[in-house]
Amino acid sequence: MKIARVETFLVPPRWLFCRIETDDGVVGWGEPVVEGRAEVVRAAVDVLAEYLVGKDPLRIQDHWQVLTKGGFYRGGPVLSSAVAGLDHALWDIAGKAYGAPVHALLGGAVRDAVRVYAWVGGDEPARLTEQVTAQIEAGFTAVKMNAAGRTDPLTTPAGTAAVVDRVAAARETLGPDRDVAVDFHGRFSPAGARRVLHEIAPLHPLFVEEPLLPEQGHLLAPLAASTPVPLATGERLYGRAEFLPALTAGIAVAQPDLSHAGGITEVTRIAALAETFGAQLAPHCPLGPISLAASLQVAFCTPNFLIQEQSLGIHYNKEADLLSYLIDTEPFRFVAGHAHRTDLPGLGVTVDEAAVRAADRTGHAWRNPVWRHDDGSFAEW
Repeated sequence: MKIARVETFLVPPRWLFCRIETDDGVVGWGEPVVEGRAEVVRAAVDVLAEYLVGKDPLRIQDHWQVLTKGGFYRGGPVLSSAVAGLDHALWDIAGKAYGAPVHALLGGAVRDAVRVYAWVGGDEPARLTEQVTAQIEAGFTAVKMNAAGRTDPLTTPAGTAAVVDRVAAARETLGPDRDVAVDFHGRFSPAGARRVLHEIAPLHPLFVEEPLLPEQGHLLAPLAASTPVPLATGERLYGRAEFLPALTAGIAVAQPDLSHAGGITEVTRIAALAETFGAQLAPHCPLGPISLAASLQVAFCTPNFLIQEQSLGIHYNKEADLLSYLIDTEPFRFVAGHAHRTDLPGLGVTVDEAAVRAADRTGHAWRNPVWRHDDGSFAEW
């Protein structure tokens, strides 16, 4: 069995899929994308595909080494995301070739169901009580919300109070037996983050995500030491070497993205590294169905897994949603806030290839917003 061709598909709302086909007709799917830079990742996949065509698809570990290191220059979101999607597809092929789900190839399941959470609030959190209530009625036991929209790095008393009020509203609606996670999105300065963490700590968030920007990782340790709130980070970290300082600093939750951090191959290593620090794994995934399928395969076989993000109904999904490109949506039927394990081979999802090819003819040019403060200066999104 040899790799015969690699294709990519730019599909709304903001995703990039890749398809690897072997010479005997086995097909694997992946999701290599950097949101807002999908076209750039597509070009990187095309370059990496030059190496893969003609190779044995089952030599995944060897291909990962060459794809990440063989070009001399390493790392970064574009290369790591291109490798991630190709890695998804290779594992998908391996599972189909061996007639087994990927989690079985990784050592077997340690759980039968994966807890997932739903998004509420969007970039400008509002109508929280209504949205949280809807997610509870849908069976979810945890939600995640942004702390604030456009905000000053050092918030005013009113700005801080608004964050607290939103988290308090979510907590009141959820009650003590459900969870709320809060995403800072790197929008506060280190001092601002410390101030807000102090104020929301009594509301017992499951974790606070990206309390600092990734380039401020050297400040994570004093921040973690200053608060009882579990800190989480990782959506903008792309490998074990970048997670090591964050884990050493004391983060409680590692959040690699299966479409950014080198795919299944690297995220399983990140999870094992996190376990040595007593940290939990909560893969970042506001993306499409293939990325989620890959995330769930890792979650089923990872002892220190905590909870899984998923994008059903997320505010980014305008022209299409999580289930739009699937023939069988059963793997993403969440029951009591959990995705249940199946023995379907590979990634466990069946992609609607006709729908993907049709969507690619339209494509997309999604870009994240560019925010500015009232004085006209750049604001973190």
